Amino acid sequence: MALTELPANGIVVATTTSVAVAFFSAGLIAVRVRPHNRVGPLMIGVGALWVLLKFVPPVAGSGIRAGLAGAWAAVLAHLVVAFPTGRLGAPVPRGVIGTAYVSAACVAVLGMLEPTTSVVFRGAATLGAVLCGLAVIGVHISRWRSSTATRRRSLGLVPVTAVVAMALFVTLKPAMIAGTAVQGWTPVMQVALAAVPLAYLALLLRRRIDRGRVAELVVHLRDAYRPVGIRQALADVLHDPTLEVGYWTPESARYVDIDGRVVSPPDGDCRVATRVDHGGAPLAVLVHDPALLDDPELVEAACAAAALAMSNERLTADLRARLHQLAESRSQVLRAAESERRRLERDLHDGVQQRLLSIPIALGLAESTLPADPDRAIGLIGEAKATTLAVLGELRALAQGIHPPVLTERGLTGAVKELAAFASLPLQLSIEAVESLPGEVETTAYYVVAEALANVTKHADAKHAQVHVTRQRGQLVVEVSDDGRGGADRSHGSGLCGLADRVEATGGTFRVHSPAGGGTRIRAVLPCG
Repeated sequence: MALTELPANGIVVATTTSVAVAFFSAGLIAVRVRPHNRVGPLMIGVGALWVLLKFVPPVAGSGIRAGLAGAWAAVLAHLVVAFPTGRLGAPVPRGVIGTAYVSAACVAVLGMLEPTTSVVFRGAATLGAVLCGLAVIGVHISRWRSSTATRRRSLGLVPVTAVVAMALFVTLKPAMIAGTAVQGWTPVMQVALAAVPLAYLALLLRRRIDRGRVAELVVHLRDAYRPVGIRQALADVLHDPTLEVGYWTPESARYVDIDGRVVSPPDGDCRVATRVDHGGAPLAVLVHDPALLDDPELVEAACAAAALAMSNERLTADLRARLHQLAESRSQVLRAAESERRRLERDLHDGVQQRLLSIPIALGLAESTLPADPDRAIGLIGEAKATTLAVLGELRALAQGIHPPVLTERGLTGAVKELAAFASLPLQLSIEAVESLPGEVETTAYYVVAEALANVTKHADAKHAQVHVTRQRGQLVVEVSDDGRGGADRSHGSGLCGLADRVEATGGTFRVHSPAGGGTRIRAVLPCG
């Protein structure tokens, strides 16, 4: 209805004008404050179509007017369903809004073919309005029920006002199309419509207030004396009680919480991770509700304010992670040592012990037969001698399994050179400053090289390999790399897993970089200062 056709009712004129002003104002502010968000253009579109529908006299017949009414309702439904990002995303919202636009187009075409007072037009328009309105309400109720507390807070009162407005629209619009007098309810519906952009402006204001609370976060963290203060302070500022903070530990190349436990990456759409860098290097990661992505400025400001406190707390997390790692590695080494002890006991019992028992038996027989049959006694003595030599060989083999004799005889340099000499492929060897190392470090380094070269031979299908052993700032660095097929995984192999346990039990770090088709690089860092 045009402005000149409006009833002489100041309330209706005021509420009609307020709808246009509210949508235009909120849309312009949204475009300025959040230029990459589509909510602003959608609000401006709703306001523009509302002005055309209510204040411009119809000049092209009832079809144009019906098209404007349908287009305005479809864009409004688009705004409500796509809030707060302005993007529809999932198939169900896309289907609902697609249906709304198709319904608006059909009503416009029907308005050109049929008089707006005909039964056919009124029935089609009423059915389209009711179905689209109910679909929008259903989408909102379903979204609200499945949302987390953080998501509901990020939506503010916009869903509530939108559902009320759509409910009034579904109730009153069919009555208007049918020609029923609902003049007294028109201002009520228009006030409900104007409440939607006003609720959005209130939401923007609350977000601005939340960003202002970041200054309180700085003060709180400065006065905090408990390690858990950072996580709780960030959870309070970001209004996400489920927020987790993981601190980057360079040595183990993973994120751990304040207690040293590994923080797993989020799985699925229920949680997301935001990385926090400091000085260009990874510092921490926040695992939080996806709703916080709707206000990235707040998350960025909170992370920047907490960066210094996170840097200090990371030291505590790193230390506790090392303690957990050391305790776990020592437990695994103890279990391995117990298993090895049982194996040695079994080998001694089944092999060496039986051989040793046969020696005195043979000597006793020789002693008893010596006067009567010297030749047989000499044979028994020779058998005892051979058994003694065999036992010595078995004992030497067992001892070699405990500690490589080549380390005792030639040191780490000679032992690694001997491994390289027997390698089955061309090998580049570099050994620097490895004298006077602790025995445990030498043994661990030797086994790292031996196991790595064995894996290259058995699995890598490589044409060339490199071994570098050097001492750097009180640490022994052992690197073995090849140009093979890659794909090695320390979690799927007892050899690499055992090496990792052995290295970590000495307080060192063990890493495997093995992209598929890109070769394998094993790096062990052992403290030897």
